[in-house]
Amino acid sequence: MDSKTYTPENSDERLVWYSLTWTYAFWLLGAMYFVAPIIGWILFLRMLKRIILDKKNFSFSFANQCWCFGMLVMLLALVIGHLDFQLGILKLIKSSIGWAKGWALIALFPLIGSLNIRPHILYRATCIVCKHTLIVMPFFFIAWKLNLPAHLYTSPLRFLGGSGPEYFSVTLYEIDPGSGTPRWRLFTPWAPALGMLANMFYIFATQEKNLRYRWYGYVGSLVMILVSQSRLALACYLILMAYFCVIRWYKSPYLYFIASPVVLLLGIFGVQFIDKIEQTLGAIKAARAGSTRVRKHLGDIAVQRWYNEAFTWGHGIVEKGPHLVEYMPIGTHHTWYGLLFVKGIVGAISLAIPFLVSFGILIRYIHQSSTIQVALAFLVQLFLYTFGENLETLAYLYWPGLIILGVAFKEIEHNKSKTHHP
Repeated sequence: MDSKTYTPENSDERLVWYSLTWTYAFWLLGAMYFVAPIIGWILFLRMLKRIILDKKNFSFSFANQCWCFGMLVMLLALVIGHLDFQLGILKLIKSSIGWAKGWALIALFPLIGSLNIRPHILYRATCIVCKHTLIVMPFFFIAWKLNLPAHLYTSPLRFLGGSGPEYFSVTLYEIDPGSGTPRWRLFTPWAPALGMLANMFYIFATQEKNLRYRWYGYVGSLVMILVSQSRLALACYLILMAYFCVIRWYKSPYLYFIASPVVLLLGIFGVQFIDKIEQTLGAIKAARAGSTRVRKHLGDIAVQRWYNEAFTWGHGIVEKGPHLVEYMPIGTHHTWYGLLFVKGIVGAISLAIPFLVSFGILIRYIHQSSTIQVALAFLVQLFLYTFGENLETLAYLYWPGLIILGVAFKEIEHNKSKTHHP
């Protein structure tokens, strides 16, 4: 298909298109952390203007409503947690701004999917980012081989962000302290986040119509996963590959001819197979034993303190951990443990319900369109990453997937309305 087919046709698409295709420019400026919140709130306010002043009708699905309600409850839990532990008005304001740049985006961008933004604009734009990655990656590798300075600079925009310097740093590479090998995080704050984003790029690349751009997406996303050295990223990539194979071939009799002997062999050699999986998992954990240990202790401390100190509404903020976890903040590295510690059982439920509702709706209508299949794949990826990242801190990176989620919800509502009103 001609590449000119997929260029922005309206102001909403142009805003999304340039926000993605200029990724490396924003990274060099240290502005990546601000792009998603700015365009998210701008598009949301434009939507409100069209609803209120232009009297345009937008139908929001039950899943959209669940995400909005859940993220508003997150804000309520944040306020009550601050009041319970008397953290002060300044910390409450700072945390509320953090909510607007994190959890709120997870509700806003699916709503923005109701605008006239074609999915293939997002697919093509992310494939272009993969193309740019393939162009610049050799220079990053040469920088490591020549032992050039790993850290170039930290953008002065850091003072506007209120987050750590890693969100605004421009680095050529980094050395893993455990293995001594190089890792790359490129335009993300840490290497595993690059692996997360690469998986979303792979999902989008499967839908790209132009063969050349599709292979940019495939190769670029795989390179990003490999250089990130993220175990979760590689596992997620394999799961997504299996998902799209099943989606593509589920009607083919060959799939069942292949599956039958495989299932039979699993029945015969099941115990040995499980043992091999356990050995592999053990080897993966041993490869970065220090990271595995810190994550485990962080989770144990978070759950114990949540249960004993702030069961319902949480502590309000993350806290610096002890030497045992290398002073990593308690409530990080795991979405569910983090929610329990910071926002209590209320916060965890506020995320679990939108997830469950979205899964149910997308699975029910999965065969209606490729967009719904892509949205479900992204939701699966997002769920997998709840066990390795804090979702709200990286929402400024994976926001294109949230828009696709909203587009899928819009398609489902449109198809339902056509069924009810032929």
